[in-house]
Amino acid sequence: MSDALQVVTTTETKADAERIAAALVERRLAACVQIVGPITSTFRWEGKIQTSEEWLCIVKTRRPLYVLVEEAIRELHPYQVPEILATAVVAGSQTYLDWLRGELLTPGTDHE
Repeated sequence: MSDALQVVTTTETKADAERIAAALVERRLAACVQIVGPITSTFRWEGKIQTSEEWLCIVKTRRPLYVLVEEAIRELHPYQVPEILATAVVAGSQTYLDWLRGELLTPGTDHE
């Protein structure tokens, strides 16, 4: 079984999504971040139903890095309560998973 994760977050602007994506890849917390949008989100916030245009970030990472990814997103994200959800990758192309592993920090090594 793979330890790969896809972590998603949404942002109000494309610029925020690009800033978060660049920081995660630069810090080697994500091998890739795909930005999709604009999308429409409907949700309840402060007792009212809201609808807003957002940008979806799909972060490709590994389970041992999740806490660092979440911390980085919280640090960089302008929302008071950002969406940060992780989904385990149960199967995938071995060559892609090998590439992903090679692009990320290895917890417990000197290059963290």
